[in-house]
Amino acid sequence: MGSSGVRGSRVSPLSVAGWLGLAVLLAGAFIAALGALNQTIYGSSSFIERYLTAIANDDIAEASTTPGVALDEAELAELGLAPDVSTAMLRTGVIESGPEDVSIMGDVAHPDGTHTVTASYRLADAIVQSSFDVRPIEPLYGVLNRWEFAVSPLAVIDVTAAHNPTFTVGSLTLDTRALKSGEELAAFTQVAPYIAIAPAVYEFSYSSELLEAVPVAVQADASERPAVTVDAQPTAAFVDRVQVTLDEFLGECAAQPVLQPAECPFGIEIDDRVTGDPQWTIVASPQVTLTPGESSFDMPPTEGVAHISVEVQSLFDGHRFTLEEDRPFTVALGATIQPDESISIQLK
Repeated sequence: MGSSGVRGSRVSPLSVAGWLGLAVLLAGAFIAALGALNQTIYGSSSFIERYLTAIANDDIAEASTTPGVALDEAELAELGLAPDVSTAMLRTGVIESGPEDVSIMGDVAHPDGTHTVTASYRLADAIVQSSFDVRPIEPLYGVLNRWEFAVSPLAVIDVTAAHNPTFTVGSLTLDTRALKSGEELAAFTQVAPYIAIAPAVYEFSYSSELLEAVPVAVQADASERPAVTVDAQPTAAFVDRVQVTLDEFLGECAAQPVLQPAECPFGIEIDDRVTGDPQWTIVASPQVTLTPGESSFDMPPTEGVAHISVEVQSLFDGHRFTLEEDRPFTVALGATIQPDESISIQLK
């Protein structure tokens, strides 16, 4: 009987070519998919869209932690800012409105790998177009593009708190003296810089029983440094309280039974003999008006009228009579608000 043997199997060249072709197709599809992802979701345009959308959603935590947004100490110094400059405005509930209806108008690639992305969006009632420079950073998983701002889009808003150190922006109330010391604390008008997310619109104001500032809207564009003045003015309640205090002071002056009440704005000199206690009354109290001065809310010299009634004997002929006379006088004063919300008044 003849012996039987096992015949070796052969791989068809066509099969190998088929598998290689499939591998090439899969690799090509993978590369194409990566390319599509890097052009869309992981593209420079999408990076800008996500940043602007985070602001519009008031997700300030996401916006402020976007790569390239935070300012380092060297960048702060270049802007003339101290390392401890306030970042208190970088929080939810502060912006009045963020960028809406975002549309990418252009995405220009440069030879060094950076891109300039131009976006159009609505900011409150304005249509704004801004360009952002971004650059690549270490890819995600080594293959998916990641980006950072080449120049931080943060804005610096210089706030002048006129005649009152505190102001309100959004739901936040801030004190411009927070990082100051010494003589700076006593200034009637304070100025302080604040880091703010941008682009966005902010509304600055102030309102209390004694002071009120008309709301002011500020458009903070990316990488810009706008300024705003929160101009606190005395309320009717403030004026009324000063009027009451002034009237009480003048009443105390009138209660003094002398010709020249001490430290008071009115008095009289009489050459004849005074035979009775002088009696003063306030006929017309000066009407208080207040405007900001250099260090206080000031009332300009304002006229009032006091009346004196006193028994007198003539030195010429001994005749006795009652002197009745109106005495015009003027009062000027400065009023300041103390930390406990009391009002301090100084006559000028």
